[in-house]
Amino acid sequence: MATLDDLRNVVRSCPVIDNHAHNLLLPSKQEAHDLLTATTEAQGDALEDTKTSLSHIRAVRQLRELYDLGSDATWDDLMEKRADILQGDFESFLQKCFTGIHTILMDDGLDDTTVYLYDWHDDFVLDKTLRIVRIETLAADILREMYRKGTLPIGPAIHDDDMCAEAWITFLQAFESSIVTEINDPDVAGFKSVICYRTGLDVKVAGDVQIATNGLEAFQSSYLPNCLQNNFRIESKGLNDSLVISTCRLLSAAAKQDSISKPLQFHTGLGDADIDLLLSDPSHLQPLITAFPDVQIILLHTSYPYMRQAGYLATVYKNVYLDLGEVFPQVSRNGQETILRQCMEVTPISKLLFSTDAHHFGEVYWLALKQFREAFERVLVDYVENEDLTVDQAIQAAKDVYFNNSKRVYNLTTELPGIEVDMQPRRTRAQSNREARILQAPQPLQLAWRETEPHEKPYDLDVFTKFFEQHSGLKYVYVQWLDYLGTLRVRMLPVAAFHRLITNGERIGISRGNTGTLQNDHVTSAVTATGQIYVEPDITTLRLSHSRDPLASATVIGSFCNDDGRRSNCCPRNSLRTLTERFSNDHRITFLAGFEIEVVFLKQDTKGEYSPWTTNHAWGTFTPEQFEVALPVLAEIADELANIGINVQQFHSESGPGQYEFVLSPLPVVEAIDTLVQARQVVQQIARLHGLRATLHPVPLNSVGSGQHVHISLNSSSLSLEELESKELSFFAGVLEQLPSLCAFLLPNDVSYARVADDMWTSGAWVTWGTQNREVPLRRVKAGRWEIRCLDGLANPYLALCSLLAAGLNGVKAGKHMEMKDCTKNPARLTEAQRAELGIVAKMPASLEESLHHLETAEALKQWMNPQLIDDYVVMKRAEKQMLDEMDEKERHAWLVERY
Repeated sequence: MATLDDLRNVVRSCPVIDNHAHNLLLPSKQEAHDLLTATTEAQGDALEDTKTSLSHIRAVRQLRELYDLGSDATWDDLMEKRADILQGDFESFLQKCFTGIHTILMDDGLDDTTVYLYDWHDDFVLDKTLRIVRIETLAADILREMYRKGTLPIGPAIHDDDMCAEAWITFLQAFESSIVTEINDPDVAGFKSVICYRTGLDVKVAGDVQIATNGLEAFQSSYLPNCLQNNFRIESKGLNDSLVISTCRLLSAAAKQDSISKPLQFHTGLGDADIDLLLSDPSHLQPLITAFPDVQIILLHTSYPYMRQAGYLATVYKNVYLDLGEVFPQVSRNGQETILRQCMEVTPISKLLFSTDAHHFGEVYWLALKQFREAFERVLVDYVENEDLTVDQAIQAAKDVYFNNSKRVYNLTTELPGIEVDMQPRRTRAQSNREARILQAPQPLQLAWRETEPHEKPYDLDVFTKFFEQHSGLKYVYVQWLDYLGTLRVRMLPVAAFHRLITNGERIGISRGNTGTLQNDHVTSAVTATGQIYVEPDITTLRLSHSRDPLASATVIGSFCNDDGRRSNCCPRNSLRTLTERFSNDHRITFLAGFEIEVVFLKQDTKGEYSPWTTNHAWGTFTPEQFEVALPVLAEIADELANIGINVQQFHSESGPGQYEFVLSPLPVVEAIDTLVQARQVVQQIARLHGLRATLHPVPLNSVGSGQHVHISLNSSSLSLEELESKELSFFAGVLEQLPSLCAFLLPNDVSYARVADDMWTSGAWVTWGTQNREVPLRRVKAGRWEIRCLDGLANPYLALCSLLAAGLNGVKAGKHMEMKDCTKNPARLTEAQRAELGIVAKMPASLEESLHHLETAEALKQWMNPQLIDDYVVMKRAEKQMLDEMDEKERHAWLVERY
């Protein structure tokens, strides 16, 4: 016969299905969020008073246990220990926080890009994490994409009834199609609405025509006029109601026709000050509950302070369930017990579901489960002692609330494991079977396969095998390439899929049309709807990701090839490879290139305004502010680069506020750019983890500009010094001759030309060269080494160097003489006669359009570069310019800063 001790053991040890929780913040972002929010919905000025609440005082006592601190530890002591944990073995700490959690059903729709993806949490639970799809976030994403594609009527277009009606229909079709897709996704356990926060729970239920009319009216009159300012947040009554009604209809149809039942969760009850508490009463949902009896509805957060109303609804409606979350740990101990008793006054135990409603911090998972177990134990033991329940009934109640009810409601296939007394952290089943799941489930990759003879395999398997033997713990590989406009594109492959791709000699297929789209996927006339190209990873570029990457991963640079395996001549990287090989084979010349990464670190305030990271700042300075603020981050970046094999020769402050430079070692030209691409990514990602934007924008703060200077040297193991010097001068004579055309690749945006100015130490305004002259676009550092100064971070460096080599090849092939003399002074300070004597007659282009015009007629470049690539590039740059010109200056500036 079971005893009270058996009951206590079950309540304290039973694994739980957490039917509602949220993602954890990245460690670097946790430092910027106040753990005070773990026990309250208060924000802003109200948050400080939380320290005197019973819920906070209790949490402090319990967190001492979690952090292994003494009973006299203060809140400041806890925060100091927490900071050490975030910098130390964070994952071991999370194992402790998630102890006892079997499965998480995670609402990953928070408007926050600083959190871990839902399935990352698998490593810390006994089974796995499933998604709860937030319908308002899904809808906002669709509307945001419609705006990017120009199909969302904004501005004067909102007064065009036909245009708005067409956009409404397009949106609703896309929304409903997405809901159907998610219903059929096995990783989606259910859906959620936060309409309580937006327009309240009094959803208007009416006929189809009336719902559609109300939705369109709200869409046109309330939503569209303010959607840009509100970042597409959906908070218009008729629109929000229509999303809920549409979701309910589709869920009902799936339950009736396909026997797929996925619940719809509703935020009810308490929330932050943004909520209308009167409209958060779940009683408002009664018409909706009645209208859709086939839709399982979950009332979240115990509906506090409306527990009895929620309990009543869960009692009289078969399709309603009550979640017991959020009040743990946000309510006092006595309040939690009272809430549980009120929820159980009339509500069947089969209708109660456990959740933590944890978000952002591992501590919230731990506190919520710990406090729930304590309160539930006291309530159940009291019911047994007063003969309301037998011990066996109480034990069954605990198993049902913790596990069985959620398993049934969400149609989960998992089984309740044996209950263990030892609740110490241990390796989870998910950790050992995640790789197995990856191997068992075919990945949705579009792969091309070419039958080849064994010696024709495109990959060096010895290099591949050696890399993965040295780094056996990797789980993902980022296959990356730069598009024409310098946007880094990526496919993320689980290691098992990447292994199959390499060992089978396969490639990743993408539409040829993808090469003709803008940074936001806007289509240009360079797009073709037919044809396929293939991304071939160059495994010689395999490199570990930095240690702060949330995934155990590596990066690899890809090139385009055709379906027969030959290099695609529309590929910037392969075009550059072909030119370097031509120089080596035909002219016995090799190149080394060394890049300087000039980058400006920006802070962004709540209004979206940018300001420099450091201001007590000048070239080469090391002020106390830089020592305290900048040095730790800069050193972290340099260390991370060194750890993945990228050598930084030096780093230092540059002239502009918040501007710093990382100097990379010289390498063969293609390898140098591969390394540049991987290094820039590390710089920007580490900066992001510190709340900064590291931008390559040429003039991010209307002060000193940023370039992407590259040093180039011509080398030969077989030419004499005289022969090499002659070819070197012919090479750069060809570059100077074509420089106005090359600027279309080197300075690829109108904002780039702010740096084409005199007396700024950038590139100067004249087409010329000079020894150790920083007021010219082409500086000779010394014999054999030249610096290209008219290049910035908006450029695709493969295209930029490809165009330089093409112009240089034209000079070498023609044996051009360097007619222009060495300019050792600022050409802007010379008289016209003095410039003419040096051969300085042409000015640099003053705008992108001027450069594009020169490029269109540059037959010498088209002789050595694919003419179609050049033509497509011109089309895309003009389309990009048109898109940017339609923005106001502030929007355009922010758009570029966020992308480069």
